[in-house]
Amino acid sequence: MPEEITPQPLSGPVLELAKVRAALAAGLTVEQAVRLQGADEAALTADALSFAAEISAANPAPQGPRSGGARGPDVQGSGTVGHGAERYRQRAGLDADGKRPPVPQRTGDGRNPYAEPSYTWSNR
Repeated sequence: MPEEITPQPLSGPVLELAKVRAALAAGLTVEQAVRLQGADEAALTADALSFAAEISAANPAPQGPRSGGARGPDVQGSGTVGHGAERYRQRAGLDADGKRPPVPQRTGDGRNPYAEPSYTWSNR
């Protein structure tokens, strides 16, 4: 009959390293690893998993409004990519092809206003 292997109790730096390994595997931080209790790796792993479950149950993720405004289907319209592209074109002043409308040419009398005498000069 095979001999049953009993785990050796850990102590000193080996115990601290086992605590950190169990904590990181359970999603805990290194600071939270100090709180784990157990004499072998199996007990530390079980304690780390139960501690992580307690923390997640005590601190659920907030379900409040997201920063940055509405996203996805809660935006005006159907929430499709085409609708978002249309809204962008409207806001940016683009036509259906994505181009800006032509800028009308400025018309003037063709004179350079800086070449004429100013109010300090007399009419010579």
